[in-house]
Amino acid sequence: MFRGRKSKQNFRRRNAQIDTLIGSGTVLRGDVHFKDGLHIDGMVKGNVIAEGEGSMLTMSEGSCIEGEVRVHNIVLNGEVKGDVHALEHIELAPQARVTGNVYYTLIEMAMGAEVNGNLVHQREPAEPEPEPDVESGEAAADKT
Repeated sequence: MFRGRKSKQNFRRRNAQIDTLIGSGTVLRGDVHFKDGLHIDGMVKGNVIAEGEGSMLTMSEGSCIEGEVRVHNIVLNGEVKGDVHALEHIELAPQARVTGNVYYTLIEMAMGAEVNGNLVHQREPAEPEPEPDVESGEAAADKT
């Protein structure tokens, strides 16, 4: 009935495909750059950065990232030692532990989740304004 930006974000988040899995018992040293979906059961010692819109990171209980995280949508139930930048949405599940700042647009936090740092709300990116049409006479005033 009511469709807008929020419903589109929820649709993308629910339907994010997990393309990459870092299994339990695995320790990955170095930065991870990914598209679409990443699920971590093990440990990453480096930054985790998503490339492309609609990206999704999920972390299970017992997983750990030692580095900065920059992803559009995050469901965190493990530990992050570093700043977390959720460009669209972050869900902190009961076992989530963040030692660092969390930058978010939308946040959900379950009872038991911990953030040892600041929660910093980021405004949604503004829609770009259309450029004036010079040919039709809608040009901006001369700045002289």
